[in-house]
Amino acid sequence: MREDEQLNNSVRAARVRLGMSQQQLADAAGVARQTVGGIEAGRYAASTTVALRLARALGRTVEELFWLEDERPTIQATPALASSTNAGESRVVVAHVGSRWVAHRLQGETAFRTEIVPADGTVVRADGQDSWTVRLLDEPDTLARTVIVAGCAPALALWARSAERWHPGVRVHWIHANSSEALEMLRRGEAHAAGLHVADAAESGNRDLVRSNLVGGASLVNLGIWQEGLLVAAGNPKGICGVADLAHGGARIVNREGGAGSRTLLERALAAAGVVAGDISGWNTTVRSHEAVARAVAHGEADAGMSTESMAALFGLGFVPVRAVRYDIAVRDEYLSEPHVREFFATLDHRWVRTQLRLLGGFDTTSTGETTPV
Repeated sequence: MREDEQLNNSVRAARVRLGMSQQQLADAAGVARQTVGGIEAGRYAASTTVALRLARALGRTVEELFWLEDERPTIQATPALASSTNAGESRVVVAHVGSRWVAHRLQGETAFRTEIVPADGTVVRADGQDSWTVRLLDEPDTLARTVIVAGCAPALALWARSAERWHPGVRVHWIHANSSEALEMLRRGEAHAAGLHVADAAESGNRDLVRSNLVGGASLVNLGIWQEGLLVAAGNPKGICGVADLAHGGARIVNREGGAGSRTLLERALAAAGVVAGDISGWNTTVRSHEAVARAVAHGEADAGMSTESMAALFGLGFVPVRAVRYDIAVRDEYLSEPHVREFFATLDHRWVRTQLRLLGGFDTTSTGETTPV
């Protein structure tokens, strides 16, 4: 292995997913517990024999458990005219056009899509308030492998597309909803999973919210830990250094709707700073997504808005951090026993999925995939 190559592994994530201790994995693989601990901590690389034994014990391939950071192939690509050539580690889409590769930078509006979702069926008639007759446009067995996930994080769409790549038989439908709405959909049995990011001083907001709203067994699966804060114009011309600065200097904000985790965080931060929320210009100007907040700031319709560092990176905006917040996925335990739901969540162990999430910026994937009973 060259000195510039870094060997990474997902042994710990795969072990935790299976509910195994280090000793149990060591026994199953026929190695010492210290060997498992050392590999998980990245202190030394596994030999071929140990790698094969661990892969067999965890039901994974060696390639899924171990990989070299720089093993991905490289190409020479021409930046599209609208893309910056000084892009650094920017996210791009590439295509082979004519005799060359062309790279389009995924930033701002180009990082998102507005698509008409293909229908799975049509309503033939309403048989009452709680029942519709639907004529399907596909086979029931195919449609039965649909996972519905509700939440507000744009990363959910990224995860959905990634999961469908790894498991072609799994269909994922993302419904945009704030944390409160998503949990209510899960409670009513309208979604398999709900994305939550509730901030509180005890760092237990997501768990407490689920406990107080769901009856029956449930778990939280971590998607990542993201940085939330104020999006500001590039260069921060208003000189905004914290939420207290929103109360003076003529700054206008764009706010999220009631029930959104970002709005709750802003309310608590303002209260801690002794600022009356209603005195801030634009407090009653609300939008329903992180993308909409970023667009408003990017287009000069607002000077600031609470969102995430990844949105600031995607739109080329400045960012004033407020705090790191867990983004968890709540799921009923009974749903996790269904093969297509289990396959969907298992993709969080794949390095390709984690790399896609990490490249969003401001998204810590150290705990991605970890499951905590509620």
